[in-house]
Amino acid sequence: MEGFVKTEIINSVGVVSFYHPKGNSLPSNLLSDLQKAIENLSADDSAKVILLRSEGTGAFCAGASFDELLRLEDFDSAKNFFAGFGRVINAIRKSPKFVIGRVQGKVVGGGLGLVSACDYVVAVKTASVRLSEFSIAIGPFVISCAVERKIGKSAFTQMTIDTEWYDAEWCLSKGLFNKVFDSVEEMDKFLDGFLQTLVGRSSKTQQELKKLFWRDTTNWDAMFDELAETVARLALSPETKEIIKNLAKK
Repeated sequence: MEGFVKTEIINSVGVVSFYHPKGNSLPSNLLSDLQKAIENLSADDSAKVILLRSEGTGAFCAGASFDELLRLEDFDSAKNFFAGFGRVINAIRKSPKFVIGRVQGKVVGGGLGLVSACDYVVAVKTASVRLSEFSIAIGPFVISCAVERKIGKSAFTQMTIDTEWYDAEWCLSKGLFNKVFDSVEEMDKFLDGFLQTLVGRSSKTQQELKKLFWRDTTNWDAMFDELAETVARLALSPETKEIIKNLAKK
């Protein structure tokens, strides 16, 4: 089983769920499916708000697919892979609807870009986060726009250099998470009421607020392309490929 992305509309809430057997990691095909799912729900008038979630009780997202990283051999495929994260972030950014993130577990690397792009995020107290890219001789280039916008340059710099885990309280203090709950059950109970409150509010006002929230990001299309080229070159370097191969053997 290589994972999936599914969408459904429940009580006017467009739900995007993704799953991969390896920690909900994201290969190219799932990134493409996520982008399309968010774009389709954004254009569907029967969905008034969007919920982004992953399946299972483990990690929310383990980031870029390690298996696909190992297989990268040429610049074009590497650039397209990393640009996939930018395309998902752009789909969230350009959506006229609020995208609410539900984080039930740990978040690593590219997954942090998805969480950062959401307009509002709820999480459980065990949902720690990590930017691990520098430890394998690349960096969080493509997702940097979204993460820095969400938590600020200083916190983003800290996470990039010190690639250890940061707990949910730290994330709450930096604005990455908006609410933290003791359990998944408590989180989902809150979400049920919160999402229906949003459904009952003006769609036109929501659309104008999205423009306000993302007002200074019109250059992100070109920026993502440039940043994907940077990380692609690093990922194909002999140093990085050797580090990744050694990690795969452990």
